[in-house]
Amino acid sequence: MDPDLPSSRPSRLSRVVEVFIVFLKLGLTSFGGPIAHIGYFRREFVERRRWLDDEAFTDLLGLCQFLPGPASSQTGFSIGLLRAGWAGALAAWCGFTLPSVLVMLAFAAIAPDLGGTLGTGVIHGLKLVAVAVVAQAVWDMARRLCPDRRRAAIALASLGLLSLLATAYAQLIVIGAGAVLGVALCRTTPAQAPRPAARRAGDFHVSRTAGIAALMVFCALLFALPLWAVSGASQGIRVFDAFYRSGALVFGGGHVVLPLLQRATVAAGWIAPNDFLAGYGAAQAVPGPLFTFAAFLGWMMILPPRHWSGALLATLGIFLPGLLLVVAALPWWQALRARAAMSAALAGVNAAVVGLLAAALYSPVWTSAVLSPTDFAVACIGFLLLMRWKVPPLAVVVLCVAAGVAQTVLHRL
Repeated sequence: MDPDLPSSRPSRLSRVVEVFIVFLKLGLTSFGGPIAHIGYFRREFVERRRWLDDEAFTDLLGLCQFLPGPASSQTGFSIGLLRAGWAGALAAWCGFTLPSVLVMLAFAAIAPDLGGTLGTGVIHGLKLVAVAVVAQAVWDMARRLCPDRRRAAIALASLGLLSLLATAYAQLIVIGAGAVLGVALCRTTPAQAPRPAARRAGDFHVSRTAGIAALMVFCALLFALPLWAVSGASQGIRVFDAFYRSGALVFGGGHVVLPLLQRATVAAGWIAPNDFLAGYGAAQAVPGPLFTFAAFLGWMMILPPRHWSGALLATLGIFLPGLLLVVAALPWWQALRARAAMSAALAGVNAAVVGLLAAALYSPVWTSAVLSPTDFAVACIGFLLLMRWKVPPLAVVVLCVAAGVAQTVLHRL
């Protein structure tokens, strides 16, 4: 028996518990959608806990932006894997996802009562929170990841390209273009001496065998489930297939998955159009990943499985492909990121992510939230509280929600 085993178990277990608690807090407080989650994650894991450094965090984010699926959930899953192994990855996903799943199920139970002055004001206040959080993320990441003219130019080019593209694959195109420009322009970027956090950030303990197995499972489910569904399988298999394909074929995550879900559920006659729209409105008001909208749809199915079983199938179906893909990609990412060409490509990707964030700050974050001079003032106050006074994000959430409710009440008097 290994003499170190008794002493290593508590340490490993304590790390898993730590990961779950940290991600549970984020799952309860990370309002604003997938772009805002980047700001929350960076603040928690780069600035506060130093589990990884800025470069490693943005490299990981760039990888997850390349892959189909929910980028924020994939990033959180990978950070949990880095910190506490496979159990930590599962703990991170559960902690970040379950709160919003439960809230969406509660919304499903009270969907007819979601309207009114209070609900409208809360949703508007949460949108203002997103403005402050995303603005902080853009400012901090631009300062650290675009320190020279070449990378600043890549960020500006990415911002301009996003303003011209009207395709669902715009984010993927911009990330790819950033990698190409990085190889062309950033090869002369001075290499930095590795820091302890940067070394740990590459140590995900994912073997190539595990990566290949994850890719094989992903492909098997992607191609076998539709054949099974049309061969007279149960309604449960058809539901799981519909949500799995939605999660497997969407790039950009978040709001991009909504048209796929609409075609998979409303067009199929599984969900009433009014219920779908009510759930979409509720999804804007909950913390955590927007993919948990699937839990609402699974609960509201007209045909069985519905309620708890439908929500479980829909939630697992939509998240599973993205998690399988990130496991499949991590072993090769670890090996490639140490090469000079890949280092230059990642420098370009990092700069492109800054442009992507800046574009998202304008649309949809700014355009959907800042509708009046008062909104502008509230968003600026939230930004300054985060930047200058280092106020906890939850306090900013409370302030902005209170301001949103107050504005809505005054407007309707």
